Amino acid sequence: MKDTNDKPRIALILGDPAGIGPELAARLLADRQTSAAAHIVIVADHRVFDDGARIAGVEIDYRAVSEISDENFADDLPVLLDAPVYAGDLAARGRVSTVSGRYQLDCLAAGVELCRRGLVDGMCFAPLNKEAMHRAGLKHEDESGFFIDLLGHSGDFGLLNTLGNLWTSRATSHVSHRRVSELLDQDTIVMAARVLDRALRASGNRHPRIAVAGLNPHAGDGGMFGTEEIEIIGPAVKRAQQEGIDAAGPFPPDTIFLMGRDGKYDAIVTMYHDQGQIAMKLMGFDHGVTVHAGLDYPITTSAHGSAYDIAGKGVASARALQEAFRLACSMA
Repeated sequence: MKDTNDKPRIALILGDPAGIGPELAARLLADRQTSAAAHIVIVADHRVFDDGARIAGVEIDYRAVSEISDENFADDLPVLLDAPVYAGDLAARGRVSTVSGRYQLDCLAAGVELCRRGLVDGMCFAPLNKEAMHRAGLKHEDESGFFIDLLGHSGDFGLLNTLGNLWTSRATSHVSHRRVSELLDQDTIVMAARVLDRALRASGNRHPRIAVAGLNPHAGDGGMFGTEEIEIIGPAVKRAQQEGIDAAGPFPPDTIFLMGRDGKYDAIVTMYHDQGQIAMKLMGFDHGVTVHAGLDYPITTSAHGSAYDIAGKGVASARALQEAFRLACSMA
């Protein structure tokens, strides 16, 4: 049985084999602090991982196994679960393909299954390619719905982004801009604040301060430029406060991140994807992290993509994946 005082166990998924994921994972594991922080299960075809290590210019010792058991964690050596098999061409980098999409989905499913069986405490994955996964049959907007289905999750859920001590969530996510206003309601905004509050507390922040953004210019300016702030967002902030969440707003979207940057708030609820992502990536593209929050297990990834333009060149920075891994360990 696992010793509860032991290091957390984290499943590491290499992401898109045609992108920078395998080399980033190899760089992550080449850092001694990685194995010091957690017991690691690499979920990958060994050929994909070995090729990533070759590109990164590092040598990684690991123990390849076909099944995971408690005995695998007797020392700090990473364990490689040598499955699923990648049927694609390792040299075909920078290309979207159905075979790479299927491999990504299979690896994610294997990692989630390890969580379900209690063999790991959380999961961290390198950048994926959504187009490839959709070609392979992903029916959701992104991997979040895939995780929710696999886990049978029915409670609160939210995609969070972190940049150092600043966190964000969003009331709507991967949808067209024309649909944002029709999808906004008090429940989605309150849930975005609730998931942020719980995730921050799980990461060690005992009293998260959360700012809520408006949707319209100047947060509607008293209804002159839209009424969502008056009819939806403001009442949602009050409901969050009634739940004991330290929430405030709605604030004008063009200044709210200045308050976050300056430490007045720990987290920001945005109304749509780019409202938060543009600001966060401008402030720190190379170390942003995405958290799939609200699930029974912490699942994190780097906030950037699979970077086909530099895949295989050995120049990709692993800083964001290192931050994602660190956060998965902390939350686990």
